[in-house]
Amino acid sequence: MKTDPHVYAESFIVEDHFKAQARARGVEVGAIDATPGVGAYLRHLAFTLSAQAVVEVGTGSGVGSLWLLDGMINSGTLTSIDDEMEHTQIAKLAFADADIAQNRYRLITNSVLDVISKLTDRAYDLVVLRHNPEDLTFVIGEAQRILRSGGTLVIDNFFGGSKVNDPAQRDPKTVALRDAGKIIKNDTEHWVSTLIPAGDGLLVATKL
Repeated sequence: MKTDPHVYAESFIVEDHFKAQARARGVEVGAIDATPGVGAYLRHLAFTLSAQAVVEVGTGSGVGSLWLLDGMINSGTLTSIDDEMEHTQIAKLAFADADIAQNRYRLITNSVLDVISKLTDRAYDLVVLRHNPEDLTFVIGEAQRILRSGGTLVIDNFFGGSKVNDPAQRDPKTVALRDAGKIIKNDTEHWVSTLIPAGDGLLVATKL
């Protein structure tokens, strides 16, 4: 029996014990986390960028955060934002379990829109969005502001549960994801972009 290429890719890099434990905690509270394939891609991207300053919108259980920290330079700092205190608490457990130094991350529990609008211009190498799609238009604009030239924006779960590619699906979240894709794809003055079928889809755009 042939193995589905997507399934094979998702299991190509195996999660370590700390990520698996964090994922289990996330399942208990209903957190949305990066899949193993997405996590491995984010680690590779952070490594390729020699990322020192990264913003993650949507902490979840901390699985994606651990992948990002694995790829960032040792002196780098991850800023992870979530509006659920329960997510922040279990992410702290994940970081403690993995022996991540406290100076390597900032966990912020607050409105994403409020926090991201206060971040410094052109100060970040990578922005990962795993959050409410209906806020994407605003957050994309803020990501463009805070990323350095050559920095990268990643929108996780871009396929929206396989709804985005189905024109018949017109619910607000699906429409918001489609609109976000159009904004980035068509804004060739500011972004060079691609779509990667890892996890539930990654929209990847590098700031020009």
